[in-house]
Amino acid sequence: MKLPVRYDPLDSSTLADPYSVYAELRASEPVHWHEKMQSWVLTRYRDCQMVLQDPAVFATDWRRAGESVSEPWLSLQTLDPPDHGPLRSLFMNALRAQDLEAVGEQGEALVGSLLDGLEGRAEFDLMSEVVEPLALATISELMGIEQPDVRTFAAISDAIVRSMDAGLAPETAGDGIETGVELRKLGIEARGQLSEMVESWFTANPRPGLLAHVAGNRAEVDVADSFVRNTVRVVFQSGYSSIVAGAGNAMLALLENPDKFEAMRDPALLSSGFDELMRYDASVQGTSRIVTEPVVIGSVQLKRGDVVVVLFGAANRDPEKFTRPDEIILDRTPNQHMAFGRGPHTCVGNLFTQVTLQALIKAILRRPTRLRTAGEPLRQRTATMRYLATLPVTFQAAAAT
Repeated sequence: MKLPVRYDPLDSSTLADPYSVYAELRASEPVHWHEKMQSWVLTRYRDCQMVLQDPAVFATDWRRAGESVSEPWLSLQTLDPPDHGPLRSLFMNALRAQDLEAVGEQGEALVGSLLDGLEGRAEFDLMSEVVEPLALATISELMGIEQPDVRTFAAISDAIVRSMDAGLAPETAGDGIETGVELRKLGIEARGQLSEMVESWFTANPRPGLLAHVAGNRAEVDVADSFVRNTVRVVFQSGYSSIVAGAGNAMLALLENPDKFEAMRDPALLSSGFDELMRYDASVQGTSRIVTEPVVIGSVQLKRGDVVVVLFGAANRDPEKFTRPDEIILDRTPNQHMAFGRGPHTCVGNLFTQVTLQALIKAILRRPTRLRTAGEPLRQRTATMRYLATLPVTFQAAAAT
């Protein structure tokens, strides 16, 4: 008798390679009940797509299924119509009004400067010394606000990201691992700190940027002011964390496949390659929806109030949708990946992520010597966001053997 697949998102082997676990689930139990999460977990592309494109049945706003949601959680990320549409338009119009090309150019120049300063080092951590400063500088420039201290904000963002997995954490502490209660507390405190920053940005009359555009056009949108401020908080934090996670995963994949890295000197492959790298190892591995009325997924009957977890990472490796899904094919066409979601809640910042990551890649490829790994990377113990804690690298040539 075949044993059921064990899916523990925070297990060390799953953190190292979730995709083999997803493949097992997809083959044996594509609509999988997860007791710890009290959720139905989806791994097939077609099932994930159905959920994301049917907000009437699968709600982002849990209040539509009778659940209570506290005010600080209500933002573009968690609202459904009628509030979602006008709020999304406000932020999308603000984003379209920004000069993303200039943001990318400034990001590329910053990476070059950071690498110049690291030139004499035998090795360095790409995450803390290049990617995190780049992510914070570019999202601050996009927003039009004074950049916070890198280390301070990195700690705030890290607490928010880790709190997303509080439901998976143990109930009792041990081995230096925080409990779910501790993670939730840290996340609430971090969101409070960031909310205070957001208030100070509005008060300070921001320079031209996304925030100024939102503030200047806010009166035209009939939504609660708290929704606007909460969305600014979410956009800033998720913009930063998406760059950190996406750049780390992409750089590791390219360093492990140096021929692919070199191929991205071609501008066409730099463009299509971005989407492929996002598909191959997505920074956001999944999201949840709550069922508003009885519905069937596959052969499983779901009822109102059931929670569904859509695994982007699994959908992006579904062989039914993608040929040779476990390979990096830089010119993959079509490439309808779910790294930025799908449907009305598709991430508003995907173009910003693209220009920033491409700036990083171009700046590194301009160096006279090739970047390579200088040690084992370390992954953060997080499941919703898949990202690296450290990535040791060097520009020095490998020692002869």
